[in-house]
Amino acid sequence: MKENRRGFASDNNAGVHPAILEAMGAVNDGHVIAYGDDPYTSKAEESIRQHLGEDTGVFFVFIGTAANVLGLSSLTRSYNAVICPETAHINVDECGAPEKFSGCKLLASDTPDGKLTVEMIASHMHGIGFEHHVQPRVVSITQSTELGTVYSIDEIRQIADYAHNNGMYLHMDGARISNAAVALDRNFYEMTGEAGVDVLSFGGTKNGMMYGEAVVFFNQTLCEDFKYRRKQGMQLSSKMRYIAAQFDAFLQNDLWKTNALHANRMAQRLYLAVKDIPGVVVTQPVESNAVFAQIPPEIIPGLQEQYFFYVWDDDRSEVRWMCSFDTTEQDIDEFALLLRSMLSSE
Repeated sequence: MKENRRGFASDNNAGVHPAILEAMGAVNDGHVIAYGDDPYTSKAEESIRQHLGEDTGVFFVFIGTAANVLGLSSLTRSYNAVICPETAHINVDECGAPEKFSGCKLLASDTPDGKLTVEMIASHMHGIGFEHHVQPRVVSITQSTELGTVYSIDEIRQIADYAHNNGMYLHMDGARISNAAVALDRNFYEMTGEAGVDVLSFGGTKNGMMYGEAVVFFNQTLCEDFKYRRKQGMQLSSKMRYIAAQFDAFLQNDLWKTNALHANRMAQRLYLAVKDIPGVVVTQPVESNAVFAQIPPEIIPGLQEQYFFYVWDDDRSEVRWMCSFDTTEQDIDEFALLLRSMLSSE
């Protein structure tokens, strides 16, 4: 790949939004009390509560895997199970960390569009009360999903109701929650706490932040000991003001929305640019900032040399193209032109 060329591998590959860098610089002055007992962290926590509810418990951590693992651990014991999609980040891309650190078993469902349904969850609800079987305790969904699709609020509420009626909790991996919110044209609270989510991993790294996530509890009785879990989990930042400053800037003046809207629009532009190219088959609805497509395997290496991206499924020659807050129309148009050219010369 040409050095520093924007590709379509991941929104993690994008840089940091200038407003985020400016906010971090603005708090880089003098001494404040460490480990979150500073005014910047308090301000950022209040900003999150304004978006997610005044009674929420908010805890900053370094990375999304930690947010998921610690959030799930706070809801479970080692004999419990977490029901999730087969494609979930906790199942595929966290190196077994959720199972290692929570001691729980993941029960994964094959989901053609990345979204769990009540019927899929119900298929795991057996052996309840039987000591030879793990006991389902949490349902975990991802918004937007690993396949770029988005749960409607009604779908989330149905899952939450089923979980609660069966003595379970609902966890949401919100690594790309901003992209889902703008896709639905709804606010964060409407599709989380109001819809029945118990614990949210609230992410911003994929949408313009440098690093940092927040674990958000909508029922504070669930997080009474979380500060100890965070410390044991090696996620208590001494200089927390730099995570906090990012979240404050991210939420102020709707920067999160501006960035996510742009990324989603670029994905739509990419979809429209490639969907009619002979040899390209788009495999998932383009609802957020991802485009999944099948393309001939022989062109992938050459295409990746110019614009890096990942192969999602080798067996199907399915690739994933992610758009970011800094993806440009020129990036899209030149990539689509190259793709068309390579396919026409086949």
